Amino acid sequence: MVGKVNLLTPDGKLLKKLPIPGEAFSVTQINQNTIAITYPDEKAIKIFNMENETVTKVITLDKYCWGLSSSDDSLVVGLNDDEIRIIDLEGNTLKSIQVECKSDLYYLVYCNDRVIYSDCDGNAVYCVDQSGKQIWQYKQDLSGPKGLCTDTYGNIIVAD
Repeated sequence: MVGKVNLLTPDGKLLKKLPIPGEAFSVTQINQNTIAITYPDEKAIKIFNMENETVTKVITLDKYCWGLSSSDDSLVVGLNDDEIRIIDLEGNTLKSIQVECKSDLYYLVYCNDRVIYSDCDGNAVYCVDQSGKQIWQYKQDLSGPKGLCTDTYGNIIVAD
C-alpha cells in the first residue's frame, strides 16, 4: 500500500503530494526539508526528505509506535500504551519513560524537556518530565481528550 503526505500552503492549497510507502500514522517536522512518520504496523519511524522525496532512514522499534513529536534533534514517540521513548535521529534511545495510559499513546507533545500526552480512554491529560516523574495531570470535565499542541506562551491546547 502506498500512502501519501499532503503538503498544503498557508492558505490551504495543495502544494505537493509526497508518496509515502506503507500506512503512515503520525507525522512531525524535524527541519525545513525533513519529516518523521510513524508506521505502527511496521513498528518503525521513517525519516523522509521532502525535497527529493526519499526515505533517508528507517528506525526500527520493538513496539507499535503511535504519536510522534520532535524537538532539538530528538524524536519522542508513544509506544503501545505504556512507554514514551526519546530517541535521537539515528534511532538511539536517549530516555525511556514508563507511563500508565488506558489508551495507546496516539497524541503527545514534547516541549521544554517535558512530554504532555492525552489518555482518551482514561479521560486525562498528563505532563511528565524526562525521568518519568509526573508534573501534573488534568482530569476535570474531559470526555475523550485526543490531539494536543502548545502555543507560543507554553499553554497546552487539548481537543476533547
